[in-house]
Amino acid sequence: MSQAIESIQSTQHAPSTPEILLYPRIRKSPFFYASRRHGVRKYSVYNHHYHPRLYTDPVDEYWALVEGVTLWDVGVERQIEISGPDAFAFTQRLVPRDMRHCQVGQCKYVFVTAPDGGILNDPVLLRIEENRFWLSLADSDILLWCQGLAVNSGLDVTLQEVDVAPVQVQGPRAKAVMVDLFGEAVLGMPYYHLMEAELDGMSVVISRTGYSGEIGYEIYLREASRFGEALWQRVFEAGRPHDMQVIGPCHIRRIEGGILAFGCDIWYDTNPFEVGMGYDWMVDLRGDDDFIGRAALERIKAEGVSRKLVGVEIDGPSVGYFTDGSMIDVFPVFDEGGARIGKVTSATRSPRQERNIGYAMVPVEYAELGTALRIEANTGLQEARVVEKPFHDPAKAIPKG
Repeated sequence: MSQAIESIQSTQHAPSTPEILLYPRIRKSPFFYASRRHGVRKYSVYNHHYHPRLYTDPVDEYWALVEGVTLWDVGVERQIEISGPDAFAFTQRLVPRDMRHCQVGQCKYVFVTAPDGGILNDPVLLRIEENRFWLSLADSDILLWCQGLAVNSGLDVTLQEVDVAPVQVQGPRAKAVMVDLFGEAVLGMPYYHLMEAELDGMSVVISRTGYSGEIGYEIYLREASRFGEALWQRVFEAGRPHDMQVIGPCHIRRIEGGILAFGCDIWYDTNPFEVGMGYDWMVDLRGDDDFIGRAALERIKAEGVSRKLVGVEIDGPSVGYFTDGSMIDVFPVFDEGGARIGKVTSATRSPRQERNIGYAMVPVEYAELGTALRIEANTGLQEARVVEKPFHDPAKAIPKG
């Protein structure tokens, strides 16, 4: 190859740790070099970026999150900015939620839907100004989709990836760290709202959001390519007195909390009604306003769905802690007669509940609570049953607190 290839090794593990070859065509977040100094053990690739997923072990990181405060490098959540005179109209057309209910200074969890009602992305949307929105992306090339929609839309809108990247501060002690950084004003910010702030000359947007099911904040850094190292160090130093630990996004906790993962639990061929998020919340069939996928979603709502994403409890030995993505092919779901009927989309062992929990996509006739299933897990064929989800804090009292 003509391009230089950098190689790194984790700094806190044995020399036998495999090398990671860093290719220029896979990007690095603005916090990459700062976050790797804490001893990354596993990376994935997310939005064409290297994404730190694990530093110590999944259970250790889980308890650090639910009992203390943690710092995450989530600079891979690229920010697509929608701006211009018709930014509101374009955003209203892009997503099924009614943006008239999203005021400046608010955030919304949204789906970006395809003409057939499938889910192309599930970003957090931030309304920065009247006609300026950020889409904080899950793992897909939505900028290209937005540009395609804009070409013949007749709308005066500018679409671009901006030099903004977030870190997450998550856990019960997150408020204390944020007050030390930004003052008491952060305590007045409601769940899924945002505020502008400055920290040591760095311009940031702070939101009361996160991917943990715990109390949490995201700090979106402007000019991130310039200030990434400085912000990371400033936040981590503020966290030291509170025993802050650097971790990867916590797969265990997000499953407990009913948080879905794009590419695992939802995908292009999955619609909002199948995952229980279509009815009058994520899909607002309001008035005459059109949006991409409206006709299909109206039909799906009227006709009903043939399959549903359900919560499952799986008996037997631990299924592990990273059972998503490439692992789902080894988790087929069978009925009691042995017929294959679906698949597990995510699963984990919950240390707090001491049981295996997860999600499975099954035909609607198997979606009733208590339905017996059999799941071919990584430990063999195991008995399972359909149970309520979320598995912990269903009213989201913790993150709203």
